Amino acid sequence: MLKNTIILDTKLRINELQEKIINTLKIEKENVRFEFHQMPDYVDLDLITINPNHQQSFLFHSTEGRDKIEALEQMLNYINIQLSIENSYTVQWKLTGSIKIHTSYFRAKNILDAIDKLYFGRSIGSVIIYSINLNPMS
Repeated sequence: MLKNTIILDTKLRINELQEKIINTLKIEKENVRFEFHQMPDYVDLDLITINPNHQQSFLFHSTEGRDKIEALEQMLNYINIQLSIENSYTVQWKLTGSIKIHTSYFRAKNILDAIDKLYFGRSIGSVIIYSINLNPMS
């Protein structure tokens, strides 16, 4: 009985943290994906956002923790503190074979981090980048 209560409490806390993250980002729930990867000694969390205009997904940020709850708490901490510190980049790109050019925005430590977020889960030849601009700080 106690084990079931702990599992239920854990699931409720995970759902609560995911909702806080979604609400803080002001993104629709269907445009966010939480990808957990269980490693031998920790849990890796990749937060993926999906652009509703072109349905392409991008890495928002990765965190890790001893368990899912800690990884989510680290993500919420990043959003609340670090996100506003990081640089903002505008990237113009298109999918290989497509004619439509898209504009996407990334928060990243540097230009390479922004490129990594764009290419996350894609092969290097699947996207053509036309420009990357560091946006002025507001």
